[in-house]
Amino acid sequence: MQLGMVGLGRMGANMTRRLMRGGHQAVVSDLSADAVKGLAGEGAVASASLQDLVSKLKPPRAVWIMVPAGGPTEQTVQTLTQHLQPGDTIIDGGNSYFKDDVRRSKVLKEKGIHYVDVGTSGGVWGLERGYCMMIGGPKEAVQRLDPIFKTLAPGIGDIPRTPGREKLGGTAEDGYIHCGPSGSGHFVKMVHNGIEYGIMQAYAEGFDIFRNAASSQLPPDHRYNLNVADIAEVWRRGSVVSSWLLDLTAIALAEDPVLSKYTGTVQDSGEGRWTIQAAVEAAVPAEVLSAALYTRFRSRQEHTFAEKLLSAMRQQFGGHIELKPPK
Repeated sequence: MQLGMVGLGRMGANMTRRLMRGGHQAVVSDLSADAVKGLAGEGAVASASLQDLVSKLKPPRAVWIMVPAGGPTEQTVQTLTQHLQPGDTIIDGGNSYFKDDVRRSKVLKEKGIHYVDVGTSGGVWGLERGYCMMIGGPKEAVQRLDPIFKTLAPGIGDIPRTPGREKLGGTAEDGYIHCGPSGSGHFVKMVHNGIEYGIMQAYAEGFDIFRNAASSQLPPDHRYNLNVADIAEVWRRGSVVSSWLLDLTAIALAEDPVLSKYTGTVQDSGEGRWTIQAAVEAAVPAEVLSAALYTRFRSRQEHTFAEKLLSAMRQQFGGHIELKPPK
């Protein structure tokens, strides 16, 4: 298939590469001319503007947006809408707020343009591993784009099948699902990221306990000088708490057991806050997820080894570089 890709950052560029490897044609656009030139050198079709990008796509067109949520996404959608035609599709693969998706989909529906929201997980590793996708939008548009989703997704791979799953069918085993109407994809991804906060926090607190097990405040025979890198590694091998986040933790600790290059400041990209808001609106208790979010707020005032590990995990999976907050 042919696809327009707007936004060639860490994920957008690698998604474009994965699509081209899968035989799709990509027309690319970015604020950075160098980023466009670089992908064009790898086989993509360059465009000088959003209007130019649309002109190089054949109807029915599909344009995937991978730009920061909020203003940049809103402006990009509005600009594309001026140039697209009925039957075309806009795909928002960033981390937009699901209520914005609902609003945008209603506006575009009046113009005959489909709006598909895709919660995308995979970070900087997605080029090789593939991207887990949670998709919202009209069924007919999602089905037409299935070749795109199938190429970006990890596929079944070597992960053992869930017992009984073969009776259920669908695309979940391939790493992508159609969640429901507009907004549902980003709603599922929002909660996914809220859970991610909680899992990361649990690992961070556990390793902080290990880090302080040699404290002089403890009785001498209760002190342990533990090798945290080895603990992370051994837990990867058959432990019930093994996960990809633990894999990334092990990488970070193997590189630097004391995490000296991390300040301990941990940012949040918004989805954790939205998850808590959704929990409040539905009157669902979410103590762990709330505490994990508040810890990130506190990390901007004081720092512990736990916060350094959180920051290390964020860099490992998403390439996030934490900066000290302004005074």
